Amino acid sequence: MPYAVTPDKVKLYYEEVGQGTPILFVHEFASDHRGWEPQLREFGKRHRCIVYSARGYTPSDVPADKDAYSYRHVMRDCVAVLDHLGIDRAHVVGLSMGAYTTLQVALSHPGRVRSMVLAGIGSGSERWFTDEFHKNAHALADTFEREGAAAVAATYGLGPSRVPFLLKDPRGFAEFAQRLAGHDAQGSAHTSRGFLGARPSLYDFESDIARLTVPALIVVGDEDERCIEPSLFLKRSIPASGLVMMPKTGHVVNLEEPDLFNQAVGDFLARVEAGRWLPRDPRSLAAR
Repeated sequence: MPYAVTPDKVKLYYEEVGQGTPILFVHEFASDHRGWEPQLREFGKRHRCIVYSARGYTPSDVPADKDAYSYRHVMRDCVAVLDHLGIDRAHVVGLSMGAYTTLQVALSHPGRVRSMVLAGIGSGSERWFTDEFHKNAHALADTFEREGAAAVAATYGLGPSRVPFLLKDPRGFAEFAQRLAGHDAQGSAHTSRGFLGARPSLYDFESDIARLTVPALIVVGDEDERCIEPSLFLKRSIPASGLVMMPKTGHVVNLEEPDLFNQAVGDFLARVEAGRWLPRDPRSLAAR
C-alpha cells in the first residue's frame, strides 16, 4: 500500500489515478478516501487525481495521542501528501472537514494551492452555534468510544443535512453509511474532539481570508442549513470566488449530485487554467 509520511511520522494511505494538472481531494469527517470515487472516475480522465485517508482513518495510521488531531495537524497532513508526491501546486478539492482543511492550506501555504473547491463548508462557524457545535462534537466522540462506529452511522449518519442523500439515492446512502460504520472508533473519537470540537470558526480568519488571491469555488446544498450562511460569508470575503447552490441537496454534495458537482468543478478548473477566473469587479458590488 502507498503511504505518505507526515512530519510527526504518521503514515497516510493514498491512491492516485490519471495524468495532467494534479487535483488533491480531501474528505469529510464521516467519509474517507473512498468518498471521492465519482470524482476520480471523471477527473482522472484528464488530471492527476489523488485521494488520501486522514489520520485516524484506516488504512492510514490512528495515532494514540489525542492531541495529534488538531486542525493544524490535519492541514499539515494535506501538505505532506503533496510533498511526498513531489507536487508543488495542485487544485485542492475539499468537502466539509476537508473543505476547512483546504482553506487552512490556502491561508498557510497559498503558493501550494492552484485553486480550491470548498464544498459543504462552515458547520459550526455561525457565531451563535459554535459553542454548541463544539459540545456536540465532544458528545459524538463519547458515543464513538462507548458504542462504536456502527451505532454512530445509525444516528449521526442520519443527521438532518444527510437525509436528502437518503431520500434521493438510497443505494448511494447505504454505501456511505456502510463506510462510516467501518471507521476506527477511537480515531473518529479523537478527530471529533480534536478537530471538530476545537477548530475555530471561519469568521475568526476573516481578515486573512479577505487577502486570499487563490481562485475559489464554494459549493453548498440548499438543505445543508448550517453551511449556507458561512458559504455566503466566504463568497463575500474571497475576492476570486464563485458560489454554487445545489437545489434539494444536503451536505454530501459530491455524492448526492455527482454529475452537477463534476460539471461545476470541471468548468471552474477549466476557467482557472485558462486564466479566466478573475477577482470580482468592484463595479458589481451593491452598496451596503
